[in-house]
Amino acid sequence: MLKTFYDQWYGPNNAILVVVGDVDPPKTLAQVKELFGPIPSRPVPPRPTIQLRPLRPAAITFETDLPYGLAVVAYRLPGLDSPDFAAGQILADVLDSRRGNLYALVPEGKALFTATDGDALPKLSYRYASVAFPPGGDGPALVAAIKSIIAGYAKNGVPVDLVEASKRHEIAAAELQYNSVAGLAAAWSQALAVEGRSSPDDDIAAIAKVTAEDVNRVLREYLVNDTAITAVLIPRPSGKQVTAEGFGGKESFAPKEIKPVELPVWAKSAATVPGIPVSRVQPAVYTLANGIRLIVQPEDVSHTISVFGQIKNNTDLEEPAGKEGVANVLGSLFSYGTSSLDLLAFQKAQDDIGADISSGTSFSLKVLSDCFERGMELLAENLLHPALPEAAFTVVREETIGSLRGQLQSPAHLSQRALRESLYPQGDPALRQALPETVSTLTLKDVKSYYGKAFRPDMTTIVVIGQVTPTRAKTVVEKYFGSWKATGLKPETALPPIPLNKPAAATIPDESRVQDQVTLAETLGVTRSHPDYYKLQIANHVLSGAFYASRLYHDLREKSGLVYTVESFIKAKKNRLLFGVFFACDPPNVSRARAMVERNLREMQTSPLTPEELQLAKTLLVKQIQLSEASTDRIAEGLLSRSMEDLPLDEPLRAAGHYLEATPDQVRDAFVRWIRPEDFVQVIVGPNQ
Repeated sequence: MLKTFYDQWYGPNNAILVVVGDVDPPKTLAQVKELFGPIPSRPVPPRPTIQLRPLRPAAITFETDLPYGLAVVAYRLPGLDSPDFAAGQILADVLDSRRGNLYALVPEGKALFTATDGDALPKLSYRYASVAFPPGGDGPALVAAIKSIIAGYAKNGVPVDLVEASKRHEIAAAELQYNSVAGLAAAWSQALAVEGRSSPDDDIAAIAKVTAEDVNRVLREYLVNDTAITAVLIPRPSGKQVTAEGFGGKESFAPKEIKPVELPVWAKSAATVPGIPVSRVQPAVYTLANGIRLIVQPEDVSHTISVFGQIKNNTDLEEPAGKEGVANVLGSLFSYGTSSLDLLAFQKAQDDIGADISSGTSFSLKVLSDCFERGMELLAENLLHPALPEAAFTVVREETIGSLRGQLQSPAHLSQRALRESLYPQGDPALRQALPETVSTLTLKDVKSYYGKAFRPDMTTIVVIGQVTPTRAKTVVEKYFGSWKATGLKPETALPPIPLNKPAAATIPDESRVQDQVTLAETLGVTRSHPDYYKLQIANHVLSGAFYASRLYHDLREKSGLVYTVESFIKAKKNRLLFGVFFACDPPNVSRARAMVERNLREMQTSPLTPEELQLAKTLLVKQIQLSEASTDRIAEGLLSRSMEDLPLDEPLRAAGHYLEATPDQVRDAFVRWIRPEDFVQVIVGPNQ
């Protein structure tokens, strides 16, 4: 039966291969034929006939390990085959709008956040609205509030301007897909293979035709409260922290036969170590009069411009003593508009040009290129002149307190807290945390004072990428950000060096899990600027960077079947570097899996890498540098990150040189110098059985 199903639905006649990037079409077609062989002539099977069952209402309540609760209401919507599918998409966008009645629950102090989500199939799609609430909140009342909002829209209709705004955002989002090779390939694959369209443009053409009457008709036909599915997720705190090795259970998924295979010719060619890549990223870099660092990378793949900015900051060092949490409150207040535009007016101004803006110490703008100047005007207005209204401050402060109460009891927070407390010395700034008690004492004056000290142009980098010239970008940024001035001394943002940690262990109970999630981590006596950093990156890729072709996956998953996922990691800051391993396994297997991890680390210290391992790690690392330029967002985020970390903007190319020069002995020696398998801090999150 499985073979028949496979032959019918997974045959080459059903496959659609989308290739996007720097390719030669005839050569690519020849390579595809070489890899997949001749395609047999078989009729493409029709989609099966599906009889939809009548909807029956259901109400579900269950516990979650999230730090907040959720009230959820789900509805059916038209499927991909329906002529009303586009109207359903716009309806979902209207429900999700920050000018809509669902989001209004947030500024009213009734919700931590709201969202809609869902998926689509040929004969139907579904969408659910969710509202988050703090522990102790009234989930059923919020379910009723969602239904009331839907009933109100059904009675009075959705606002026409929200329909038009949603259409503009959808059109802008379609244009932004061209900025990513992977995103564009996914869009074409979805359109051709899943939706049965001739191109992604078909969806945009259908959306452009949607009217408010279409949206209201779909709303009244599909969003029926009497048949809605509702759920309330109640946050459940973690149990008391213990120091156990793990808890019960049993599993095994090791393959029965493992043997090496000879690589085909095309794979051998792909595994050849490349030279230092030639980057097409050649940004123009300016330092403005007020200290802003502006980086401009022109790109012509779409009619869009994206802006990514960041103010160098560190709340662990910059928040005043006893005012922990002030940065969180400030960050939540930016969405309440500007000194001249309130929340709704500010969102409408974005909707009018189809722009998406976010503000804070990290800020961004995505907009069609012909609306760039207006988008930058709005971004600057929000960042430099936030409204910070007293009424909103009171709401946000209470929401932050409620959110913290759930977060501080959640398994995820407790596990990270246990890890930090064992890695860092007592009194280290990284151990500071916001508490309900500290947030409850905050005043709006505290928020404004923190804003005045932390938000400075001379610690800000702005990256502009897209259909823009450096001259135009510089002119616009100077026009709207040039009046921003800094006062006083620059705050310190780099955490100080720390001593090496000692071994420790903690277990955080989480009854929602069936497996233990295990983190092993340690501080290293090396920093990001040390040449050994690159040798450690090579070793890290040998350990887990190539799935089954890496040591940890081979031993812990492929050979022994102890884990499904295992990853080694390196986290680097200016004065601090962490190394660790994460895996999830059946509770009785934790000790055995850890022993295998430690054995692998010691083997890295006693024997040089094989030539094959070193070649594969170098190939992966260098080709990842090349792939990082396959998306304008990744290009911009990389430039911004390197600016924030005081690294050269061409650091990836310099890194490639370090990788290519490394020898097996150098990698082994770096591992000997810095890695201490016996000093891991072990934190387990899992079921208490």
